Amino acid sequence: MRVINVISYILVIVGAINWGLFGLFNLNLVSQVFAGARSVGSIITYSIIALAALWLILSPFITDGVLWLKNRRAE
Repeated sequence: MRVINVISYILVIVGAINWGLFGLFNLNLVSQVFAGARSVGSIITYSIIALAALWLILSPFITDGVLWLKNRRAE
């Protein structure tokens, strides 16, 4: 579960950077990489980033309010 949380954070950061570039410079990096905003690669990328964001929203409810990012040892 910790690996999924870290991957989700990375994906959400990538999505936020893309939105920032689009807002500031009218540059959609994902659509440029995949040659169009409605190309298959762009749609898959946007969907994966959206699922990562949903995971970060829902995972604290699944894990009793804790979002683990690194291993914690029992003391």
